[in-house]
Amino acid sequence: MSISLADIEAAAGRLKGHAVETPLIESPALNDRLGRRVLIKPETLQRVGAFKFRGAYNRLVQLSPDERTRGVVAFSSGNHAQGVALAARLLGMPALIVMPSDAPAVKVEATRGYGAEIRLYDRLTDDRVAIAAQIAAERGSVVVPAFDDPHIIAGQGTVGLELVRQAQALGVTFDVVACPIGGGGLLAGVSTAVKALSPNTAIVGVEPAGFDDTLRSLEKGERVTLTPTTRSLCDALESPAPGQLTFPILQKTVADVALVTDAEVAQAMRYAFSVLKLVVEPGGSVGLAALLAGKVKSWGDGSTGLVLSGGNVDPELFAKVLREEV
Repeated sequence: MSISLADIEAAAGRLKGHAVETPLIESPALNDRLGRRVLIKPETLQRVGAFKFRGAYNRLVQLSPDERTRGVVAFSSGNHAQGVALAARLLGMPALIVMPSDAPAVKVEATRGYGAEIRLYDRLTDDRVAIAAQIAAERGSVVVPAFDDPHIIAGQGTVGLELVRQAQALGVTFDVVACPIGGGGLLAGVSTAVKALSPNTAIVGVEPAGFDDTLRSLEKGERVTLTPTTRSLCDALESPAPGQLTFPILQKTVADVALVTDAEVAQAMRYAFSVLKLVVEPGGSVGLAALLAGKVKSWGDGSTGLVLSGGNVDPELFAKVLREEV
């Protein structure tokens, strides 16, 4: 199932007045360092501190009155959890979120603070999909996937819609747009919007080294599932495989995939804090990390669009990053 620009524009209409239209910001210092003009889309300033609210609200607002009564179930390490929890609260429906027991405490508490019920699971031994499915069956609830859902993808695509239109208002056409990859919901939505409005713009996805399922899948021409034996600093991007819906979209739209190390991500977080004056979580920093490490090649002499996808970093981890202990 493909997602169209019309789907994304419809999502933007539903989100109007509920989601934040995050600004485009520019740093002369970053431009000077990279030798290119970069316009930054800071979804760190979105409700719940990440782009995930867009897709969650777009999905939940389309539920029927009966479905709203029975509520929703989602599984997430944090940002999707918060997005679903807040959207459910705004729409007056119950929400239960299945979260890993080692999820950042700041994300668990924020999710609970939006009124959601939390069910913790062991990331290494439990199957979160099965747990969510069982709860949904017992309660008659609707399962809200983190990325593999057309309404979720369309909601996330509003990031790309705003990105291009805000740039056009400045007289800017992007040569390249860099965006994080987890399961591919954000990148699928953003790339669909960007390619529809600016066909010559190259789309570069960025994922953590060791969690390069999208790169491997694109190289092989079919979805590849990884079984990582280590963890990434980017807890939000540890999806083992691109989605069934997102992957075909990425095959059509993505020009390149860059891989970044934990050290490069930590450096980007420090740079964002000290130079851009932004708090960006590890997964949200990967595009900046790739740019700073010279891993996003130039596709022309023009401008680069950069999505910083979230800012929900655990305070203790952030302190360690700033002290260069990570």
